[in-house]
Amino acid sequence: MAQQPITIRPPTFSTAPAPTNWASPTVTWLTEIWHVTHSSLPLWKDKHNVTINYTPLPPSTSSIPKENSDRIDDLVSYQKQGAEKVHTIHGIDTLAPSSTANGARDAWDWRGKGWLKIASSHWEVLGYGEETGTGKKWVVTCFAATMFTPAGIDIYSQDAGGLGEKTLEEVKGALGRVEDEGIKKMVGDLFQIGREE
Repeated sequence: MAQQPITIRPPTFSTAPAPTNWASPTVTWLTEIWHVTHSSLPLWKDKHNVTINYTPLPPSTSSIPKENSDRIDDLVSYQKQGAEKVHTIHGIDTLAPSSTANGARDAWDWRGKGWLKIASSHWEVLGYGEETGTGKKWVVTCFAATMFTPAGIDIYSQDAGGLGEKTLEEVKGALGRVEDEGIKKMVGDLFQIGREE
């Protein structure tokens, strides 16, 4: 069976044209422990075993279906290279204003919990799908620049082993065709994140 065509959209903060066939993922689909296998973000260069666990929270209003909430619990876990200690970053994702108009669930505003409450960021789903043959789910996310980090993209896989080489190259190729020089640079900066048992 052939790989389904991969659709990648530009982030909302880009002026690049968006694909006409884009449909955002549901929160139920995003509910997963994702393994971050590739990134352009420098903060992951000395880390390994990076995961992100998205869990829906009760919606902000009763008119929003629970299965497609506008709030997500966001728990990041990672280890520094050469160390066993597991570090976590905990926050809450709230549907960004850019998503509310059309019911999409692809743009989110993150706010840290606890001592990280002063920290915030904006992230978006640029692409997602399932790998033909394996059924492995994957997601491409883009993070807007903050005062601490540059803008960057991550590739997530449902499987710790990541995606097959062919699928990974097709995802990178689709990203490279986005008519945005910033995205093209991020694709060139992508590196593989280590995975250790």
